[in-house]
Amino acid sequence: MSIDGRQYRVAILGIYHESNTFIAQPTTLDDFSNSHWLSGAAIIKEYRDAYHEIGGMLEILEAHNITAVPVMFAEATPGGIVSAAAYEVLLEEMMRLLDTVLPVDGCLVVPHGAGVTEQHLDMDGHWLSLLRQRLGPDIPVMGTLDPHANVSMAMTQATDALVAYSTNPHVDQRETGRKAASLLVQTLKGEIRPLQHLVQTPVAISIEQQLTSAEPCLSLYAQAKEAGAQPGVLSVSVLLGFPYADVPEMGSAFIVVTDNMPQQGKSVGEALKYMLIDDRTDFVAARQAVAGLLPQLPTWKKPVLMLDMGDNIGGGAPGNSSYLLHSIEAYGLSRCFICIYDPVAVAAAMTHDIGATFLLPLGNKEGGYTTNTIAYDSQVRLLFTADGHFTESNPRHGGQVNFDMGQVAVVQTAGGNTVMLMSLRVPPFSLQQLTAFGIHPQDYEVVVAKGVNAPVAAYGPVCPTILQVNTPGVTQADMTQFSYRHRRRPLFPFEMQL
Repeated sequence: MSIDGRQYRVAILGIYHESNTFIAQPTTLDDFSNSHWLSGAAIIKEYRDAYHEIGGMLEILEAHNITAVPVMFAEATPGGIVSAAAYEVLLEEMMRLLDTVLPVDGCLVVPHGAGVTEQHLDMDGHWLSLLRQRLGPDIPVMGTLDPHANVSMAMTQATDALVAYSTNPHVDQRETGRKAASLLVQTLKGEIRPLQHLVQTPVAISIEQQLTSAEPCLSLYAQAKEAGAQPGVLSVSVLLGFPYADVPEMGSAFIVVTDNMPQQGKSVGEALKYMLIDDRTDFVAARQAVAGLLPQLPTWKKPVLMLDMGDNIGGGAPGNSSYLLHSIEAYGLSRCFICIYDPVAVAAAMTHDIGATFLLPLGNKEGGYTTNTIAYDSQVRLLFTADGHFTESNPRHGGQVNFDMGQVAVVQTAGGNTVMLMSLRVPPFSLQQLTAFGIHPQDYEVVVAKGVNAPVAAYGPVCPTILQVNTPGVTQADMTQFSYRHRRRPLFPFEMQL
């Protein structure tokens, strides 16, 4: 875009991680390397056509003839807090690469909003603040957030506008990237002067109540959309929050972006805050244990999707719990499918020939990951092994295209249930995780996915019955069972009276 006779250049960068502080095992540099750690042109190649916010950002910049300057984007599967060593390397590399492309006219950022390191409870606020120092006060910085962000004042003070995805499962990431980039373009043109206002609330929304297509979130988002239609309001974001992070910002919040109307931003945000406070009891669900669900299975349409909330990989859990598999087998059910992260089991299975029968411990706790649930020794038959790469071309939670489960071994238990074992943790965001390897949900009575809401985008169309199962683990649904040192008080549902 040429406003005053010169070509505008906009940097794109981000360090993206959802950090569960209740997991002992830190997220390392290898975890980023095994996921998505890209720089320069590789970012454009990976995301130009993806349902990811970077894809939407690139689309808008290209439409306005603005030069996109991709710097670095590093993302790892949700897990424990980012190690100090890993963060130092990522931060230094991002800033080094940024220095090679300066000056720029604007910057688009891609934080998650719930990142924590061993040294910084507010990872995103830290790197965004350093970015602002590097760029100076006059360069517009805008970006996206995951609605599971625990938003800090540091994040909003370091940026001009942050826009959160408005769906969970997150299938609108590309659209959100377009929104953020459009605000930046309008700012560069001098059409608007974005000013954002953060309102933190004394409410933490329970994870199983964060499905945006159903109540109570449906009404909350409708209220936010109505507020966003008011004069001078450019964007209203609902931040549902991430309850598995012991940080001062843990909880739900709203970000209101106006066209330089501070009082309007404050009034809109405060009105939404008090609506949430009034409706807060709606955001705690009645939870269902597997023992009460199994007897009802014959009455439900198949396949049944069982969501293993306590071992939710998308919330940082290891994905190695055999709790539901053990419960299913103990009840005598067959024709069930489950995917488990267990590199030790994969290695053991690969010492056998296809078709061999052997005893295999499942759900091991090696490597520092644990869900505090039982391991399960099972007599299994090795069905096949495979390279675990697969791709996803449809809009799915996370917006990623390329996935890598490492080496995969698929076994069948003596009870007739199928277990896919993976050596790299990959959350169940894509049906291709199964179908690319000849596994089809319709062939099973029950499919277990280690998640809460995110898998619904992929599995919902093929599973007519969906059950959120209250299972033990580092992402168990009842956040009040965790011990927090840093959270603010009062905070519902820890304190019922506000």
